[in-house]
Amino acid sequence: MKILVALPRFPYPLDKGDKLRAFHQIRCLSEKNDILLFCVSHKTVPQEHIDILKPYCKAIKIVKPSQLSVGMSILRAFFSIDSLQVSGYWNTKKIRREYSRFEKQQKPDVLFCQMVRTMEWVKKSKVPKLLDFQDCLSKNIERRMYKSKGLTKRILHFEFKMLRSCEYDSFDMYDEFTIISEPDREAIPHRQNDNIKILPNGVDTSYYQPQETEKKYDLLFCGNMHYKPNVDAALFLVNDVMPIVWKSNPNIKVAIAGTNPTKSVKQLASNNVIVTGWVPDMREYYAQSKVFVAPMQIGTGLQNKILEAMAMKVPCITSALANDSLKAENGKQVLVAKEAQEYANYISDILGNEAKATSLAEEGHKYVVEKYSWSKYSKDLETMLHNIAKK
Repeated sequence: MKILVALPRFPYPLDKGDKLRAFHQIRCLSEKNDILLFCVSHKTVPQEHIDILKPYCKAIKIVKPSQLSVGMSILRAFFSIDSLQVSGYWNTKKIRREYSRFEKQQKPDVLFCQMVRTMEWVKKSKVPKLLDFQDCLSKNIERRMYKSKGLTKRILHFEFKMLRSCEYDSFDMYDEFTIISEPDREAIPHRQNDNIKILPNGVDTSYYQPQETEKKYDLLFCGNMHYKPNVDAALFLVNDVMPIVWKSNPNIKVAIAGTNPTKSVKQLASNNVIVTGWVPDMREYYAQSKVFVAPMQIGTGLQNKILEAMAMKVPCITSALANDSLKAENGKQVLVAKEAQEYANYISDILGNEAKATSLAEEGHKYVVEKYSWSKYSKDLETMLHNIAKK
């Protein structure tokens, strides 16, 4: 079967959740199918990154729109009352033209489209298609909106309404739908959202394995440090939680690891806080950390960073928001906190109780290995795509 995979970003390096999900889905689907990759990149993709995808793809087409065309598309979207993401940032004439040409050349049996950002490219296509919402983008924007002020809040409110409309309209365009988690499915604004199949992310347990090494950091938080939910979590951890911890444990070291940290994240750096920037191999930081803390306050979807930490037997503390998708047992496989004081209590408890830390790490590892497998869920995806293609 020839599967045309349409992505809003090139799926490498694996520094964003959508890229990680797409990469492993492509890798697994390529075992029995021909993958035709079409994606957009607003930067030139290095050849070495393309070479990593080549073994899994029969054809790769990357479109790089000009900054001027992107700017014009965003302006048109704003004044025509359309989503800035769907009809703006990822919707230039060049992208639509190149997509149409690629589809005609490759003659796919089915389309696999990631996120509503790709809607405008494929809406005129007659090929059967599946949309992976990934998560509920409108809910993500709504949560960010409530934490914003002034003009930013007004822009986010506009984008929230437009994205919600796009998510609703997608039910008239696609044959099937997938999404990462049940909370995200429930947040999709359509009476038929029960028809969306939940396909969680997985974790590569052959790559993320426990390692015995010196512990350099007491606490670790990681992710794309330009992404608002990660920035918000890092600020909350260092500014609200850690002052409580440091009152009784002044030498506790925190590592904030991840690409492209914002100015506000960089300013967190101190004698007790290390802000790394881009990390070539995150496994080193997982292995060198005693506890992983992911105090997510906003955002949607399943947190890959928590899966990876659990796979490497690092005890994890997170929020109810993040655990809504993870569905781990609080107190056994993960610790779930609400307020800064509760996070601080858990951190001090785990760092001071080796037996409890070991038990939490072991149970978390067992849970992830048994429940979250890329190959398992990719087989379900492949079955859906086959059924759509036969219609």
